[in-house]
Parts: sequence; C-alpha cells; structure tokens
Amino acid sequence: MMDKKWVLMTNDDGIDAPGFEHLVKAMNQAGIPLVAFAPSENKSACSMQLNLGKPIDLHNRSELISLWKLDESVGVHLFALDGTPCDTMIVALDGGLKHVLPTIQPSLVLSGVNLGPNLSQDSYHSGTMGAAREAGLYGIPAIASSYTSFDPAGMQVGIDATVELVQRVIPLIPRIPDNLCRPHIDARSEHVSSWPNRAVERSQVEADKLLMSAFRHGELMLNLNVPPEWNGQYQTTRLGMRWYRNAVQFSESEDGSVESTFTIGAAYIDTEDVESGDCDSVAAGYASISSLPTWPQTHPLALDDQLLAHSLQQDETGHPTWFKG
Repeated sequence: MMDKKWVLMTNDDGIDAPGFEHLVKAMNQAGIPLVAFAPSENKSACSMQLNLGKPIDLHNRSELISLWKLDESVGVHLFALDGTPCDTMIVALDGGLKHVLPTIQPSLVLSGVNLGPNLSQDSYHSGTMGAAREAGLYGIPAIASSYTSFDPAGMQVGIDATVELVQRVIPLIPRIPDNLCRPHIDARSEHVSSWPNRAVERSQVEADKLLMSAFRHGELMLNLNVPPEWNGQYQTTRLGMRWYRNAVQFSESEDGSVESTFTIGAAYIDTEDVESGDCDSVAAGYASISSLPTWPQTHPLALDDQLLAHSLQQDETGHPTWFKG
C-alpha cells in the first residue's frame, strides 16, 4: 500500500457529521486510501482559527471503521482532534500524522463535504475552506467541497460529485507532494505573481501547465459546490456575488437594561449575476469548480492574476482545462 496515493480528509462539521460519514464510506467504496484528521465536534464558520499554545488531544476513532462498515484492506484510518479544521491540518502535516502513522504520506487533502454552501464571500468564513487553504499553505494539493443545501436529506449528490472530482484529480498529482512543508520557498516560480510589476502574457497551453504546477505546489486550491438539484455536470467558475441582508437579529433584556442579545444569521441573501460566477452556476444546477489562490493578494507567493484569468477556461466536461496541463 506504500505506492498508493492517500487522501488526508477533514471537515468543519466534525467527524461524527453524517455528511463526513457518507463521504468516507463513498471514498472507501471507490477504493481510495484515506486517513481522517477531523475536528471532534462541529467547528463550522471558524475560518482559519487556530488554538495557539494550547494542548490539543488527538483521539483514535478506529471504532468507526466497523460501525461504518468500511473495508480496511483499502486503507482507512480515522482520528478526531479537539481543535479547529486548520488545527487538524497543521497537526497532521507538521508531524502529527507521521507520529501516529509513520508509513503514510498523503498526496491530497479533501475538506468536506460541508453541509451548506461555500460560495462568494463564504470562502472567508468557512472552516471547510480554511482547512483546504491551510493545507495549501503547507504545500499540498487541496480540495474543499460543499453541498449547497442545509437539508442533509439530498446530500448524496454532493458526495457523488466530490468523489468523482477526487478520482479526476488523483492521477494528476504525484504520490509524494513536491512541496510538502515547503522545503524550498521560491517566490520566483513562474506561476506566482509578478506584482507590483506587470503580469506576463501567456498562451493558454503555457498557462495550463503553470496552473497545474501551482496546484501541485499548494498555491492553487479547488472549491467545489454542488446543488441539491445537480444536473450531473460541472462548470469552471470564479467566486460570484452574494450579500447577506439583515444579518443580525437582537432582543432587548426584560429588565430594561442596555444589554441585548444578538444573533447572526441573514434574513435573506441578495445575489447579482456574475459571468462564470459560482453562485450563478449552482443556481443553474451545475456543480461549480472554482480555482482559488491559496495566498492573499500582494503576498510573494500569491498566484499570478493573468493565470487566474486562464483558470476560467473549461473543457468539454466542464472541468478546468488546466487539468490537462
């Protein structure tokens, strides 16, 4: 099993979330070796929160292998960490996984399937995406996956689309990530930004090769959103436009004091059409695949803006053309 490509899995809904259980089962049934380092409880919307300087316990949840009726011969290990999604990635990739399973080297990180959308500015709030982004910072290819409904009843379509995408991506990446833990930090790589200098113009063929390099090195991550009415097709997208209206409700204290209780949760969501936007794609019934930079703008390792423009090109299956790079 040493020559197989292992997937390191996490989420932000917690290891006992039904969606995570069903995704693990589907990955196992597809014959994909996996090791889970997932939060021990729900940590939704915690973005890239970390527990700094605080001991975090790791629990071997091997009892779930029999409970979920998993095939151990495929390769499966399940752990829960008393931390955030980003904590799970840092612990796993910065020595924790090697400590508990010294023979396993992950090739890909999969975060999800999240219950609820991670579209538009959700990408900043999401713990699911925060974990995938943290994995990218550590130099390993990563996918974040979300089912865009909060009703888990139809979540199987999100799981199906996720496993399909993983199966599409695994042959494209090396078994051992070239850049894991970033042994070589090269701000002169061709795929990183030339800002504040003028960006380099490239052909689509050149761009696809560089985008693949960026994904393999952790500078580019994939964000998948699958609607409940999925039409079975994918579209390559960018982040769309949505805005949460009346996001705060509050109630006054009964004794008339100035203190109030506030609850965050939008009354409704405004959207605006964006060409190739993820919100628009999902609304039309497609599974949206967005290629997103791991590092923030102006960082020396941020992705080149011209390359991001090329990342919107899709093939006949709706996947990014850079998958063929």
